[in-house]
Amino acid sequence: MGLSARIVDVEVDIPSEGLPSFTIVGLPDKAVEEAKERVRSAIKNSGADFPTTRITVNLAPADLPKAGPAYDLPIALGILIASGQILPDVSDSLFFGELSLDGGLRHTNGILPMAYLAREKNYKRVFVPKVNRVEAAVVPGIKVYPVENLLELVRFFSKTVDIIPSKKVNINSLLKTSEAEFDFNEIIGQEATKRAMEIAASGSHNIFMKGTPGSGKTMLARALPGILPTLTEDEALEVTKIYSITGNLPAESAMITSRPFRSPHHTTSRIGLIGGSSNPTPGEVSLAHRGVLFLDEFPEFPRHVLESLRQPMEDGIISISRAKGSVTYPAQFLLVAASNPCPCGFFGDARRACRCLPGQIQRYQKRVSGPILDRIDIHNDVPSVETQKLVGRADSKSESSSVIQKRVQKARDIQIKRFKGTNIKSNSEMSTRDVKKFCPLSPECRTMMMSASSSMNLTARSYFKVVKIARTIADLEGASEISTNHIAEALQYRPKENEF
Repeated sequence: MGLSARIVDVEVDIPSEGLPSFTIVGLPDKAVEEAKERVRSAIKNSGADFPTTRITVNLAPADLPKAGPAYDLPIALGILIASGQILPDVSDSLFFGELSLDGGLRHTNGILPMAYLAREKNYKRVFVPKVNRVEAAVVPGIKVYPVENLLELVRFFSKTVDIIPSKKVNINSLLKTSEAEFDFNEIIGQEATKRAMEIAASGSHNIFMKGTPGSGKTMLARALPGILPTLTEDEALEVTKIYSITGNLPAESAMITSRPFRSPHHTTSRIGLIGGSSNPTPGEVSLAHRGVLFLDEFPEFPRHVLESLRQPMEDGIISISRAKGSVTYPAQFLLVAASNPCPCGFFGDARRACRCLPGQIQRYQKRVSGPILDRIDIHNDVPSVETQKLVGRADSKSESSSVIQKRVQKARDIQIKRFKGTNIKSNSEMSTRDVKKFCPLSPECRTMMMSASSSMNLTARSYFKVVKIARTIADLEGASEISTNHIAEALQYRPKENEF
C-alpha cells in the first residue's frame, strides 16, 4: 500500500472429502491466481505430496486487493502444514517470496517495507528469498532467514538442515557520494553556472538553465551528482523503499547508497512522470526522491505533463487516487531543467543570428507556465563558451567535483544540525513559518528585500525563495547570519523581467 505494508494471513483448508480443486479467494489479481500452478509444480518438484482433494486458500483480510507473486511461498507452506507433511510453529514468523516451478525462490519486490512491518508487528523471524537477504538484513531487531528453495525450508522445519540467519547490514558503511558522468573540472568556463549548481546542491534548490546549444547545460546537469551531499540513513531508507517496491533495486544490493539521478525523455507521459496506472506505482518524481530529476529540453514536454509537477514541487509528495484506493509517495527532488531560448536555439547569441520569427519565439517561451517557473528557485543563463577558453583548455585550472562536494557537504551538515528534531532535511524544504523562524533578517536585509520586491515584482513565493537561497549561500560561507551580500547574490538568480 504505497510505501507502507500490511499483514496478509494465508489460511489453507484441506477437508478430507471433496473433488480435487484448488481455489484462492480474497480479491487476488491475475498474478496471485496463477500461483496455483506455480505452487502445485514447486511442491511436487520438491519431493513433497500435493493433496489430491479440495484445497481452499483464503487471503485475509478479504476486502484488501492482493497483487503480485509474494504469496507463493506462504501458500505452499500452508498447504504442506494443512496436509500434515510438516508441523512447524510459525506464529512468530513472516514468509514471502515468488516460487519457480522447480521450487526455487526468485527475487521478490517490496522486501524492505515488509521487513519493517515484521519488526513493527513484533515478528521474530522473516523468511525471504536468498537473493533478497541483504535487503531485508538492513532492518534491525529481526532474524532474516535466506531461503534458496522450498525443499530447504521443509528440511529446516523438519530439523534436518539449518539455515543460518543473515548478518545485519550497517547502513552508514554503505553510503557514498554519487558517481557522475562528468567532473566539474572537465567543464570549460561557465563559472557562474557552476556556482549556481553548487548553491542548488547545497540547499536542494530547483534550478533552470537556459542557453544556446552546445553551451554545456546537459554536461553541467550530469556532473551535478558528483557534488551532491551523501545520503543520510533516513534518506537512504526512504529511497530504497521506493526502489524496492518498483523492482528497481539491483540484485544482491542492500540499499540505494547514493542520491538517484533520473533523466526522463521529453516524450514521457504524465503517468510515467508522476506515477499512476490501475495499481498506483511511483513515477519519475518519486524515483528521483532525495536526488536529481533532470528535464532536458524543458519546453518540449507536453504542457499538461509539466503542470502535473506543481503539487510535488510545492509539497514534496505526490498523491495518486484510483478506483482501487489512494496512495501517497514521497517526491522531494531537486529539479534541474534545461532549455534553449528559442526553437533554433540562438536567440540572444552574440555570434550566431536567430532564424526564428518573433511569434515563434513567444509561443516557444510560453510553453512553460508562470506558476511552474515561480516554483523554480534558481534561474541561470548559460552563455556559449568563448573560443579562447576552448583553445586554452590545457592551461585552465578548474575546481574538481570532489573539492566542491566537500563545501556542499559542510553546508548540508549545518542544515541537518539546524533542523534537528524536524522533518526538514534542507533549506529548500522550509515552509513560510520555518523561514521566519530560522532565517531572521537584519534591518539592512529587510530594506534590501523590500526594495527588490517592488522593483522586481516578486511574488510571496519568490520572496521566501530568495531568503532560502540567501540562507544556503550563508551556509556555504559558514556564516551564522544572512548578510546583504548573501541577499544580493540570491536576487541575481531570479528571472529577469519578461524572461521565461
